[in-house]
Amino acid sequence: MFSPNHDMKPIRVRMVHCLVYEYQLYRHVTIMEPHRATPDEMKIFHDEDYIDMLRRAKPEHMNCNLDALSYYNIGDDCPLFDGIFEYCQITTGGSIAGAQSLNSGEYDIAINWAGGMHHAKWYKASGFCFVNDIVLAILQLLKKHQRVLYVDIDCHHGDGVEEAFYTTDRVMTISFHKFGNFFPGTGNYDSIGYGKGLHYAVNFPLHEGITDLSYMIVFRGVVSKAVERFRPNAIVMQCGADSLAMDRLGCFNLTVAGHGELVKYIRSFNLPLLLVGGGGYTLSNVGRCWTYETAVAAGVEISNELPICEHYSLYAPTYTLHAPPTNMEDKNTRSHLETISARIYDSLRYVCAPSAPLKD
Repeated sequence: MFSPNHDMKPIRVRMVHCLVYEYQLYRHVTIMEPHRATPDEMKIFHDEDYIDMLRRAKPEHMNCNLDALSYYNIGDDCPLFDGIFEYCQITTGGSIAGAQSLNSGEYDIAINWAGGMHHAKWYKASGFCFVNDIVLAILQLLKKHQRVLYVDIDCHHGDGVEEAFYTTDRVMTISFHKFGNFFPGTGNYDSIGYGKGLHYAVNFPLHEGITDLSYMIVFRGVVSKAVERFRPNAIVMQCGADSLAMDRLGCFNLTVAGHGELVKYIRSFNLPLLLVGGGGYTLSNVGRCWTYETAVAAGVEISNELPICEHYSLYAPTYTLHAPPTNMEDKNTRSHLETISARIYDSLRYVCAPSAPLKD
């Protein structure tokens, strides 16, 4: 796995699973063990040579073939580690299986908190992400559904997913994120798609410190207008927890309750919904957030008092599910939020729901 000093810590997913179990949320959901994504499944989107490199790569190769590794953006942020390909198979397989379960009509919501690797590009790794499980899941959904809406609430721009669907009108991507001197540096309001995809990419650049109320106001406005114009048949939501207050790499001021309200709003459309993880670098935040959003997805109320669980000490000193926001300054003025919203509404006026023949 990633080294102990790396910001990405996959143990966070185990923390979620432990809380889900202790809250007995497993009684309200169906737990599935998905298949491991195959190389051929990954190559539906990703470059063949890139996937083959991930299959063969080992940590000891980090000092060899530096030019090739640099080409694939393998390095400090996206390092080689023992079991890297198996890790990609597991995280990706969950999202593909989730999409397939929605396509079958047997389930209306699927969750893969290990997924959400929205930065990975078709030929290279990026931003702690190696294989873009979201793109592969959306491609699965497009086999059954005419139009898929993608909504991203990670603190970082969902650049890899946007780039994959930038020229199509069958997928609309919406990303709310920190913009400016902040990774990956893309996602300004004027990035709206190209060709057939013109106006089908939506970006809401935000400043530091946005609060639950301000976020929800712009989120509801943009998403409701997008759903009205695009009329999606299914939704994929990336629930990056780095938009929470006190995230190690984030800079927003959302609470777990506020973050969950965004998921609750998306759920209210009653469309097939795939929820995936994403960023989140304060472990206790991630455990709380995705456990709460599992409850939201299941329509279950859970106690604010955390049950005794593995890693319980990490939830000190409050040992509660919810916490108030910090007192950080909100640099998102009303004028800024209204101006960006107006520009997005104007772009969405040109959107119409396409009709395309479905292909196997």
